[in-house]
Amino acid sequence: MTRALVLAVAAAALAAGGIVELAAAGVRARCGRASPAERGRGVRASTAERRRDARASPRSARRLPALARLGARLGVPAAPDDLARRLDAAGAPAAITVAEVMAVKWGAAVAAGLAALPAAAILPGRLGVVGILAAPAGAFLAPDAWLARRTRRRRAVMAAELADVLDLLHVAVGAGLPPMRALGEVGRRHGGLVAGELLAAATHTALGVSRTDALERLARRCPVEGVGALVAALRRTDRHGAPLGTALQALATDARAQHAQRTRERAARAAPKIQLVVALLLVPSVMLLVGASLAAAML
Repeated sequence: MTRALVLAVAAAALAAGGIVELAAAGVRARCGRASPAERGRGVRASTAERRRDARASPRSARRLPALARLGARLGVPAAPDDLARRLDAAGAPAAITVAEVMAVKWGAAVAAGLAALPAAAILPGRLGVVGILAAPAGAFLAPDAWLARRTRRRRAVMAAELADVLDLLHVAVGAGLPPMRALGEVGRRHGGLVAGELLAAATHTALGVSRTDALERLARRCPVEGVGALVAALRRTDRHGAPLGTALQALATDARAQHAQRTRERAARAAPKIQLVVALLLVPSVMLLVGASLAAAML
């Protein structure tokens, strides 16, 4: 049991190392590659630019952390088709390419497999073989779990911000601003994840990116249902000239109703947890206090 625990701790440490290396790659890429103007405005390239870099170049490989360099030297495996979409949904900077993520995953798997060999030699029976297979698999999948967790957090934060952002958009459009300029103004003045993505979409359009590509990227980077409806309304306005103010008001009302429903659901889920804490902690502690006082009185 002790040896198995040691192996599990080692695998978990290596998996955490893979996540740290991926985060460090994002920090280095965001700070070292983006220009000051791009860092101030939050401008990032599209997913097509990620897919264009199929393999990490030698220059970019030297900037990667140790696990990414190891994976790049061993050969970057083929990336899943949805990895670029998951990077967008997790809010990863555009400087982090699909090839770099796969290099981190591959390097973490190899490092975990090598670290598991000494521990597997002392495990009894077939546990050694299981450890050799489980440690690389866990290290390889750890960055995917980190991306999924980050996506869930971004989705929750964006869902809470969406109603206010849509209200501001409605006011801006009602004041006579064009749709893309309204996105930029709201993005500059509101702050938050949704506003930052709106500002990035407006900035991309001002730099010459087509509205279709900018709105498609906005929908990918905002994994919230209301943003997809917003993008559809903006496309209808560009294509058919449909009024945008009414659609924004309806979307804001729906977003606020959905947020209230999620709040009620969280409160309903919290009630049994509170009752469990009361039953398992407070009631026994009170009984122990009562028993102690009775025992002291009897003595």
